[in-house]
Amino acid sequence: MPVVFAASSADAIPVWFTPADGALPVEAEGWAKASGFELGAGKALLVPGADGALSGVAFGVEKAGAPANPFIAGKLAGALPAGTYRLEGAADPRLAALSLALGSYSFRRYRKPDTKTVTIALPEGADAAALTRTVEAVALGRDLVNTPSNDLGPQEIEDAIRTLGEAHGATVTSIVGDELLSHNFPLIHAVGRASTRAPRIVDLIWGDENHPKVTLVGKGVAFDTGGLNIKPDAGMLLMKKDMGGAASMIALASMVMGAKLPVRLRLIVGAVENSISGNAFRPGDVIPSRKGLNVEIGNTDAEGRLVLADALALGDEEAPEIMVDAATLTGAARVALGPDLPPLYTDDDAFADALLAHANAEHDPLWRMPLWNPYDELLSSKIADVNHISGGAFAGSITAALFLRRFVEKAKAWAHLDIFAWNPSARPGRPEGGEVQSARALFALFSERYGR
Repeated sequence: MPVVFAASSADAIPVWFTPADGALPVEAEGWAKASGFELGAGKALLVPGADGALSGVAFGVEKAGAPANPFIAGKLAGALPAGTYRLEGAADPRLAALSLALGSYSFRRYRKPDTKTVTIALPEGADAAALTRTVEAVALGRDLVNTPSNDLGPQEIEDAIRTLGEAHGATVTSIVGDELLSHNFPLIHAVGRASTRAPRIVDLIWGDENHPKVTLVGKGVAFDTGGLNIKPDAGMLLMKKDMGGAASMIALASMVMGAKLPVRLRLIVGAVENSISGNAFRPGDVIPSRKGLNVEIGNTDAEGRLVLADALALGDEEAPEIMVDAATLTGAARVALGPDLPPLYTDDDAFADALLAHANAEHDPLWRMPLWNPYDELLSSKIADVNHISGGAFAGSITAALFLRRFVEKAKAWAHLDIFAWNPSARPGRPEGGEVQSARALFALFSERYGR
């Protein structure tokens, strides 16, 4: 169900946001009683007028004093008939409109499109264009994650970045296949060389060279078999989403360029398929990196950090003001914080505080985790500069972040986000399936810092 935004309109049908322990609007009381409707958080009642046409919608929100869900309006997705509506009494009208639109998303590539359109008339001062850019960017990222790997390999990830770049006048280049070796990206090549679909690094550059440099790095593993450390069938089932970090960074790049923020944006994605063949990389191999560190391979199913290592090293070479990477990196992060709350790693306290504040305000949650220096020794190798996994079962998300930190020296601020990129079940504003995590929070931070 497409949702579009428009200027405020007196003719729009009201949606009355009403606390679950409050009184329904007068216009809805009689119909609610006649139909046996009991108000509750997330419940909606379509109220007819005297002519039988829809005159309003009663919508329940949390009881007064109860913890509020800023995205509860996402429950309206699918409940509203086609028409134009205004949201009355929403605690945060912008987030309410955004959650309704995000909740209306559905992946339609292989099914007939939903032609019903709902229009939300925004209050005075709301930025319809900004909300539309956000919704379109999130939909782009979700579509990428939801697309099966037979239709989304490394080439198609590159195609998506090129299409985005063309829309905004960005420059996009790529290095593909064995050319990765001659251009010094040995880790990306090692991870992707066993697939019939060539690995690559894709590099988008946009904006004025004299503006602050902001670099986004995404893990673009189109499918992860685990390599020679092959995953069990249950572990492989959702591996089409292993490029979710790239999808979130692509969505964020779309927001930044669409808003024309005065930054010099760079988006770097290592796009590979971790497959199995006679030339697959092996546990125990020692592979050089772009940074110059020799990396001992502890497990071929920890391939994402290898892809990111070369990509981060490339981004770090020009000392950006901010560099952020996002990746569906570790199961340990899910064990610690679940699918909804990605861990944030950074040594920059001021950057962390600012990003967490925006994450809370945008209802795009993050939770800071420590780059605990004593755990760095868990990555020691007896034959190389570093092993890319720890020697034990503990602190897997932290040690992955510590491994990545070795490839960042010059960036003024660096952050690593270990995201899940998937909603296991539907919640308000977040349908089941692929999800863009952290992009809205980062965009809010960039807008505050660099906005005109």
